[in-house]
Amino acid sequence: MSGIDASLASSVPALDFAIESSEAVRYAAAPTIAFRLAAESDTEIRSLMLSAQIRIAAPERGYDEATKARLVDLFGAPENWGRTLRSLLWTHATLLVPAFSNTTTVDLSVSCTYDFEVAAAKYLYAVEDGEIPLDFLFSGTAFFTGEGGALRTARISWESEAAYRMPVAVWRDAVEYHFPGSAWLRVRRDVFDRLAAYRSSRALPTWEAVVEDLLKGRT
Repeated sequence: MSGIDASLASSVPALDFAIESSEAVRYAAAPTIAFRLAAESDTEIRSLMLSAQIRIAAPERGYDEATKARLVDLFGAPENWGRTLRSLLWTHATLLVPAFSNTTTVDLSVSCTYDFEVAAAKYLYAVEDGEIPLDFLFSGTAFFTGEGGALRTARISWESEAAYRMPVAVWRDAVEYHFPGSAWLRVRRDVFDRLAAYRSSRALPTWEAVVEDLLKGRT
């Protein structure tokens, strides 16, 4: 549930938030997911300045053996998950919600990193099917009409939250639109320089060819 911090609680709006759906944005500059956010208020709202912290509630779903193996890097050995499986911060997002009365729906756009050094990206890549349990924690400022038509403001409490289960396919679609059939690997600059020298010395045409050449006889 959501709430607002104010000295006169009875005179400020009671806000509720819910995530109704999600979809990959095809023509964004970077991999992006649009979450359909529903906001409800018992008072006419001039605007909301929202900040959202989005967390992956990893303990709230089950995992098959193959997925557990891919998540060892994040949570350790599965036999220890009773104490190591934890919620992960995914990202932060901001949104300006325009004026509305009673209810409105808007798109909350979230950019998706494909950097596997980031814990959330490792998790999203490792989970291949089903749904990702997400927690949205909202804060910010509400602008609303007070007594006599005066403009008033109130802070939106971090207790304002919404839970949503995002289909894994939505994240995969967002990434696939921008990096079809590809994955990214970040390395130190000195390692990259050595790989570049290796590629030049053997006249290898692509980076895939470099990796395949290095892996020959090792699998």
